[in-house]
Amino acid sequence: MAEVDPADVTALAAGDLEQIVSVITIMAKAYTRGNGFSNGEPNDELAAVVTTAAARLAANGAQIAVDETAGVFSRSIRGGFTGWSLAEQFVLNRYRVRAQ
Repeated sequence: MAEVDPADVTALAAGDLEQIVSVITIMAKAYTRGNGFSNGEPNDELAAVVTTAAARLAANGAQIAVDETAGVFSRSIRGGFTGWSLAEQFVLNRYRVRAQ
């Protein structure tokens, strides 16, 4: 079993884009069982899925609700990556090999 590096967790929660893209790419590769990947790189369709999912994760890397206030201004961050969107699933399912 691979060892989980606490530094990777910290980088992911901090919004490190390289870490986020890496994690989402690995998840997409697992979902499709490697179909649509060549030499570890996703094809254009799967790269688009990785991009959209990574953007959601990057928007809230810690994946927890955050409220910030500065004077009369406030910002509330909710959500983020909670799984594949419906559009992403349509693309991923084209490459997915289901158990038989």
